[in-house]
Amino acid sequence: MADQVQPVPASSQSSDDASFTENPGKGRGSFPKRGEPVITGINRVGLWSLYIKEVRRFLKVQTQTIWAPAVTTLLFLVIFTVALGREGREILGVNFATFVAPGLIVMGMMQNAFANSSFSLLSGKIQGTIIDLLMPPLSTGELMTGIVTAAVTRAVAVGAVVALAMAFYPGVDLSLAHPWAVAWFGLMGAIMLALMGLLASIWAEKFDHNAAVTNFVIAPLSLLSGTFYVIDNLAPTFQIISRFNPFFYVISGFRFGFLGQSDIGDTNSALVQSAIGLGVFNLAFAFLVYRILASGWKIRS
Repeated sequence: MADQVQPVPASSQSSDDASFTENPGKGRGSFPKRGEPVITGINRVGLWSLYIKEVRRFLKVQTQTIWAPAVTTLLFLVIFTVALGREGREILGVNFATFVAPGLIVMGMMQNAFANSSFSLLSGKIQGTIIDLLMPPLSTGELMTGIVTAAVTRAVAVGAVVALAMAFYPGVDLSLAHPWAVAWFGLMGAIMLALMGLLASIWAEKFDHNAAVTNFVIAPLSLLSGTFYVIDNLAPTFQIISRFNPFFYVISGFRFGFLGQSDIGDTNSALVQSAIGLGVFNLAFAFLVYRILASGWKIRS
């Protein structure tokens, strides 16, 4: 009958199967030898896919991840301006609102970079979906780069929204004196907290552990870093302690980009040294996080 399946000749079937055999050549339908890597160098497609996945994750709930942090940061500005800047108080030659605004912007950037990267692995560990990150052909460096760059992207988005809102706040002047300092210290601060968040997500076993790091490490270091004051007002002992806080250099350097003044030092060389120091610190910190992530500690067990 016409609708009956016609048998495939054995010669034709064998030739089709033979076209998809293990073959060291590069012919059509051939596979590489067993154990021979297919992807060499950087897996750009996989890295880009991971980055887009992480960005879409926080954009899907942007009310919570971008707009809510921006509103919270603006409330800080309103409260402290009303409480401390009512009598025309000036710090570093500018009014209090202009002084505190850059610190609030970069503080919001850092906190959200930490929040984004600390959620990536931790949610997978708790929900049992971490295999989706470990099974794809991504190296440790590519996995780490995708998560960190997505966290930095969220930090920049939050910083841009906060800066735009603060530009319309009465008494705030966000004129740039040194754009390089704004870009460098903002980027270094976001990378540092993204790495810290990734390390926290590796260590944490539940969301309470992550919240503990946020409440007992990130928040104190942020609020005691000179965001709302200059460290010259502190006792000598506490000034020394503040200079061991890396958050202090991020916030003061970022503020220097707007005001042209900082409590890091009286010369521009002090800012340059701080910028180089932050870069070296992030490189060393990134190497540490890389080694821990590559070891599989608390991930593959």
